[in-house]
Amino acid sequence: MTQAPIRVLIVDDHVMVRKGLIALLAAYDDMELAGEAEDGEMGVLLYEHALPDVVLMDMVMPRMDGANAISKIRARHANAQIVALTSFDSDELVQRAMAAGAIGYLLKNATAEDLARAIRAAHNGKRTLSPEAADSMMHLLNPEPVVGADLTVREREVLSLMVEGFNNTEISDRLFLSVSTIKFHVSTLLSKLAVSNRIEAVALAVKHNLFIKKS
Repeated sequence: MTQAPIRVLIVDDHVMVRKGLIALLAAYDDMELAGEAEDGEMGVLLYEHALPDVVLMDMVMPRMDGANAISKIRARHANAQIVALTSFDSDELVQRAMAAGAIGYLLKNATAEDLARAIRAAHNGKRTLSPEAADSMMHLLNPEPVVGADLTVREREVLSLMVEGFNNTEISDRLFLSVSTIKFHVSTLLSKLAVSNRIEAVALAVKHNLFIKKS
């Protein structure tokens, strides 16, 4: 028994992009066009009538953008398989698309074979991400550590006095600690800030407001 072709809905505000994608679908026997829409609002309406197997959704469009269109479609059709297809690889767009319920995210410079594989994967409920989108999701799951977040209150006190230009002896007098203890704190905070000397530590402290400001 011959399997029915995958019916694909194309949602994109650029006519030439839609024509290119339609031509791509025509090149594969296992895919066919279910419809085309020029913006997210029309895409949502057309989805209700066409009930496609897979949607190729642009992210930046007038009237209703891709993320909102994906959310609206998924709210009514939980099993809708939608692949975001866009020219932009910003972290914000990737995260909005994934949060809205997209199963894939590809850039428009993807090859025809990559796009065909993504459509087939989406039809089978499998995720496809461009390398750029995958990196963005990794950053979301493993965000960059905040500079100075692991400094203790005492280390911040020492760093604050360093910013004011005090040496170890002067800092020890102000904090009523031994010079050796101050040296230990300085060495530790340099390591935590990943800098090699006091000048770099002070510059980083000023840049990221790591020091304790006087009231």
